[in-house]
Amino acid sequence: MNPLPITCLLHLLLLLVVIDAFSLIPKKADVQIYNDLGSGTDLIVHCKSKDNDLGEQHLGYRNYFEFRFRPSFFQNTLFYCSFQWNGITHWFDIYVEQRDKPFCSQCVWDIRPDGACLTNYDLRLPWSS
Repeated sequence: MNPLPITCLLHLLLLLVVIDAFSLIPKKADVQIYNDLGSGTDLIVHCKSKDNDLGEQHLGYRNYFEFRFRPSFFQNTLFYCSFQWNGITHWFDIYVEQRDKPFCSQCVWDIRPDGACLTNYDLRLPWSS
């Protein structure tokens, strides 16, 4: 019996354990965007990254849109969104890896008329200009 395939398999398994132990493969991030504009106001959300267009989402009051992704190994992941309601359009960087990754693996955002509020950290950020 040739021990080479078993040895290769054991080395591969050890490599995967080491990569996971040292977090060389980033864990998935989860972003939830809630319409908190008030009863009767619908929100149109359109989120993108450099590589992904998540499409347009239509949210009624207190409905949400959620997406998951694996942040970049190079710590440069960026998702930005446009928000439209009642003829108003705003832009916001909904996930900036260097800003959000240290404290936010699940980012829950409430979209309000005056800005985006990271609800699980009680942090409100104004709209991008």
